Amino acid sequence: MQNWTLEDIDWRRFDADRVSPDLVKVIKTAAMVERNGADYGRYLCNVFKDDPEFRAVAAAWAVEEEQHGMALGRWAQLADPTFDFDKAFADFTGMYKIPVDATASVRGSLTAELCARCVVETGTSSFYSAIRDAVDEPVLKQIAKNIAADEFRHFKLFFTHMERYAARDEGASKWERLKVAFTRFREADDDEIASAYHAGNAVAAPYDRALANAAYGSRAFGFYHERHVRRAGAMFAQAAGLDPEGWASKLIARVLWIVIRFRGRKFRPLLAGA
Repeated sequence: MQNWTLEDIDWRRFDADRVSPDLVKVIKTAAMVERNGADYGRYLCNVFKDDPEFRAVAAAWAVEEEQHGMALGRWAQLADPTFDFDKAFADFTGMYKIPVDATASVRGSLTAELCARCVVETGTSSFYSAIRDAVDEPVLKQIAKNIAADEFRHFKLFFTHMERYAARDEGASKWERLKVAFTRFREADDDEIASAYHAGNAVAAPYDRALANAAYGSRAFGFYHERHVRRAGAMFAQAAGLDPEGWASKLIARVLWIVIRFRGRKFRPLLAGA
């Protein structure tokens, strides 16, 4: 599955003059979450213990996710030589735990679990596409391009296996898939991102989930343009069992764009341009 390695990144092209402190805060946060892919892989392999085909996919996916984190973390260390990536990651995993020993999906069914994964890949593919298009630092642009391509491919993998389970009536109707998709979308404001921002940026104040999510979101959403959100809306609708070209997809994209415009308004001129 793996298409690139850290050695394929042209680290010599790093240009500190094209880096802003707010950009570095966002990338440090993303590095925490991506590097934690190994634990997500363990969770998925346990949940899909009777499906060796998908277990192999999940294990390969986890390797790629962890590589994303290592690439982003290495870039963050170039941008901020004081950044201790290993310590920050240890602090993050001390704050946020994935139920790696679970033997059943926390989503209620295997179809629902895969639907939730599709929603996550929808978010990450649009996020790294937005970074790729917004930044002009050459190394980060290359990394974001590679990760975005991986995340689109991951969406297709999870979607294919979700459809396989749905065809076998594995406990998730279209209505249930829609509910799972929206539930997983709302969880973007849970402790994972907030803990990653707090630990990745060594915030001195006591941990506050709402403040950390606001600090991250206001910066991260500044990267987006409407085209990224339109594609995300279509992917979200597809994961939920809806027509990706239908009215529901367009409505979802419109609502997402309103939310993103509002939350990213502070840093939009700084990070994403007009």
